[in-house]
Amino acid sequence: MADFIRLAAEYGFDAVDAGGGELKELVSAHGEQGARAWLQETGQGKVRIGSIGLSVEWRGDEAKFRQGLAGLAAEAQAAAALGCTASCTYILPSTDLPAAHFAVLATRRLRTCAQVLGAYGIRLGLEFVGPHHLRTRWANPFLWTPQETLDWIDAIGEPNVGLLYDAYHWYTNELTADDIRKLRPEQIVHVHINDAPDVPVAEALDNGRLYPSEGVIDLAGFLRALHDIGYQGVVAQEILTQAPPQESPEALAQRSQAAFERVYAAAGL
Repeated sequence: MADFIRLAAEYGFDAVDAGGGELKELVSAHGEQGARAWLQETGQGKVRIGSIGLSVEWRGDEAKFRQGLAGLAAEAQAAAALGCTASCTYILPSTDLPAAHFAVLATRRLRTCAQVLGAYGIRLGLEFVGPHHLRTRWANPFLWTPQETLDWIDAIGEPNVGLLYDAYHWYTNELTADDIRKLRPEQIVHVHINDAPDVPVAEALDNGRLYPSEGVIDLAGFLRALHDIGYQGVVAQEILTQAPPQESPEALAQRSQAAFERVYAAAGL
């Protein structure tokens, strides 16, 4: 994490995403004040923690859920101590469980997670997942659109729950900038940016992503629409590939910096 934060600062990034467990270990080792000082020094005063992943396994059996839930408060406390206000998880678009039963279980579990996070001032972002091949990967279709996810958020019923809005899933849902403009900024907790290869949308693989500006997604329109509705949160890069990258961390950071500069320039931001 230290090397990651140093690279982020060197290449002009304002935030990094981290694991809640990493932050808990950091605070345990240095104390809250010491951890804040460490982040300030390591990130040259430029880098904050954008979000943590939701470590609780809410998709499986009840025992695993309860086991994971036991450590969530400590992770949330550590994240809050370092100024992080978001925790995110993804929703697979199909499931091997009967979809209605899964929805009942998952609603209760995510509501509980949101309540724990909310006690520490942290919002929960739910990521709809759009690629077509995952919609039939498991036996029963579930949900994969932002509107379905917003309806589910209403059912969860906690005020600190919103969307993790990913450009790849926006693209594989074949949505437009106007679909983003229908949202209120407070409905979005966190944003992911990435790009897609020039293949039919239905053939775009979840782990076949490109760096921003290297593919066919209208990322300028995506960013302008977020700007138009007043979203001011983190825009974090998420590149999922079939094989691990072979370039050095420095080369990847430089590539990422250049990609961000191109898409923001194209968006006029």
